Amino acid sequence: MADVPKLSITLLGAGQEVGRSCCVMQYRGRTIVCDAGVHPAYSGIASLPFIDELDWSTVDVLLITHFHLDHAAALTYIMEKTNFRDGKGKVYMTHPTKALHKFMMQDFVRMSSSSADNLFTPLEMSLSLASIIPVSAHQVITPCPGVTFTPYHAGHVLGACMFLIDIAGLKILYTGDYSREEDRHLVKAEIPPIHPDVLIVESTYGVQSHEPREDKETRFTNLVHSIIRRGGHVLLPTFALGRAQELLLILDEYWTKHPDLHNVPIYYASSLARKCMAVYQTYIHTMNSNVRTRFAKRDNPFVFKHITNVPASRGWERKIAEGPPCVVLASPGFMQSGPSRELLELWAPDSRNGLIVTGYSIEGTMARDILTEPEEITTVKGGTLPRKLSVDYISFSAHVDYSQNSEFMELVKPQHIVLVHGEATGMGRLRAAMADRYKSRDEDIKIHTPRNLETLELTFRSERVAKAIGTLAAKPPQPNDIISGLLVSKDYSYTLLDPRDLRDFAGLTTCVVTQRQKVALGVGWELVRWHLEGMFGSVEEGVDKDGVVTMRVMGAVDIKHTQEHELTLEWDSSASNDMIADSTLALITGIDKSPASVKLTTGSHAHTHAPKHGHPHADILDPVTRIQRLAWFLEEHFDSVELHMPEESEGAGEGAEGGDAESEPALLVQIYEAEAVINLRTMKVTSTSTSLRKRVEAVLDMAVTTVSSLSESFTAGVSLQSEDGANAGDAEKEKSGTPLEPIAEEGKGDAQAPVPEKDAKDVPMKDDAGEKPETQVETQTEAQEETQTKTQTETPTETQTETQAGIQTRLDDKAADARGQGEYDQEGDDGDDDEDEDDGILQVHG
Repeated sequence: MADVPKLSITLLGAGQEVGRSCCVMQYRGRTIVCDAGVHPAYSGIASLPFIDELDWSTVDVLLITHFHLDHAAALTYIMEKTNFRDGKGKVYMTHPTKALHKFMMQDFVRMSSSSADNLFTPLEMSLSLASIIPVSAHQVITPCPGVTFTPYHAGHVLGACMFLIDIAGLKILYTGDYSREEDRHLVKAEIPPIHPDVLIVESTYGVQSHEPREDKETRFTNLVHSIIRRGGHVLLPTFALGRAQELLLILDEYWTKHPDLHNVPIYYASSLARKCMAVYQTYIHTMNSNVRTRFAKRDNPFVFKHITNVPASRGWERKIAEGPPCVVLASPGFMQSGPSRELLELWAPDSRNGLIVTGYSIEGTMARDILTEPEEITTVKGGTLPRKLSVDYISFSAHVDYSQNSEFMELVKPQHIVLVHGEATGMGRLRAAMADRYKSRDEDIKIHTPRNLETLELTFRSERVAKAIGTLAAKPPQPNDIISGLLVSKDYSYTLLDPRDLRDFAGLTTCVVTQRQKVALGVGWELVRWHLEGMFGSVEEGVDKDGVVTMRVMGAVDIKHTQEHELTLEWDSSASNDMIADSTLALITGIDKSPASVKLTTGSHAHTHAPKHGHPHADILDPVTRIQRLAWFLEEHFDSVELHMPEESEGAGEGAEGGDAESEPALLVQIYEAEAVINLRTMKVTSTSTSLRKRVEAVLDMAVTTVSSLSESFTAGVSLQSEDGANAGDAEKEKSGTPLEPIAEEGKGDAQAPVPEKDAKDVPMKDDAGEKPETQVETQTEAQEETQTKTQTETPTETQTETQAGIQTRLDDKAADARGQGEYDQEGDDGDDDEDEDDGILQVHG
């Protein structure tokens, strides 16, 4: 089963920019949103994603990758001030992220409440936090039917994760911010075990490369030490959580190894960080082996020996600025406001001081502007100050560089890559570099760089897989086996079940609708059977469990003689059974108008309307007649068709020497010099000419279908003429599980074809072919029976002699010309049978 749905990806933020990450994915009626952040360079409503472009009540799931403001700060606004609350959407993040998000948002509300650009109140923030559902890494979550997601460790910061999302079989990996480098406390990003169809990945650093961790740590500590030696202050603008903890671990270890620095204080200027340190100690188990090993030895790495929190009194910034040399880690990292901005303005005029930018700086922020080393900087109040302090950049950013990002893409192996969270220039360079790499390897991977509000539509042609469970799965299928069952679809997954397992595995029940139709009967019961045999071939006849005379058509429809002038049709409703019942009903209602009925019932007869002749289209029980009709059909296509019969027991020894081919009855087809042999037992065609063999096989298939009746070619129900058949049909309808009892009537045999009982029971094609070389007319007079008996007595010896002498037998050329007339005459009076009786005889020629 093939399907061609479309995945729509729309970026409400972080499209060819860094900040206000918000990615909307829509597929098969489901809407998934990943991240909801603000833009650090803007404030108020301007900092939000383009939330007006989405009906938030249609969102099914909102996933937050980590607690940074540019990924999570707009969450409260969306949950409390949009129509998100009117829908059934759920919000998920990891346990550490939820714990740290609470403190981050409290600080965000406190900072924004002092201005007119506050987005929400503390109460709204508390209400939104209560609705967030925490999850663990590697936990498979099903938020709504047809959607599952699994978080994987992403590195970057504590609790950060990437989400592997499955929407109706389509797999999407959304990385958020991630790092493939293991640092002092975090694990590196994982590679999901499943290759996604779409990878939505950050491109923050484009094609830039980070220097090795050991080298940058050494360069960082040496730079800090040199600024201290010249009597200056060191400003490290960092975010309260994330890289700050990494820098604190580096500095604390360096101070421990250098006693000459023990009198130089390291200040951590963040009340938020003090609150969150307990969270870091709580989730030690999510960090790398280095931290876990130290913690197991009762050496908590987050209990720092040389780190001091700044005093809580007002004006501490000026006191530290006027004091002796020190190191201060102050937030926020972009220096737009807060302690880091105040210290920058205090220390900028002094050349002894130094500023070290340790993370990625977004365009439009002070951290980005000061990297150009301007001569003056603009203060928060709008004034200017000379900049004389040194400015250095050492990236401890927990984002992937080009080598890590490209390696990750190649390991994940998606069909489509969507680049987000990067500036347009860097993103374009990354796209070009990756396109070259894939082209050199002849890999067809599509790379997309959508802008904000630009909808990207991706088409997938995926195969839907149905799982067989229960009884169907008990026996593994073999090649070319046909498996049938009920296909159950639920939440875009498909299951193949045996109907008997439906209640156990699907919680559903089945029922059988039995239909009954009563019909007025104006003709004899035997005439009805005669017409049914002409339409369907053989018809089962007997009595049902209530003793009512019944005929069963194709094992599906029961025709009951309920009253003298009434028939009742009964069947279990299904598509096939209904069609059989319709055709049966149409046939019965038209019997009294049928010309064949009129012809059969005219003339002198006893007090019965039972036909004296079997229907010419009824099933052929005589194998010789069946072979003859196959030969007629083949003669019309190939002209020369000869019948080869096996040798009798007297020549068994010679036949054995001749091979197996001579011990089986066969038809020989000749075209010019090419020959094809049809084994009449296996219906297998053999020939030295491949083209002739294929042609004969095709014609033989048509011939077998033409000679066979409907009841032989198709079976709608189960044949129940014996108890074995009843056992085989346990899975079918209940009434069909009861065999029809035979009718014990002496006169019943008169309606059958008057073939002598000893001949009708067993007519082998091998041993008795010589004894019965002719097709008998089904209704015979006494004189004809005598003639027939005489022919059967005299012919075998002659046939045996000729067969042993190797003379081939063939069909009489006149048989094909006379078969139509012979079949028509069987529907006429008895007197016509004498003239046409010999037309169907299989003759032997010397």
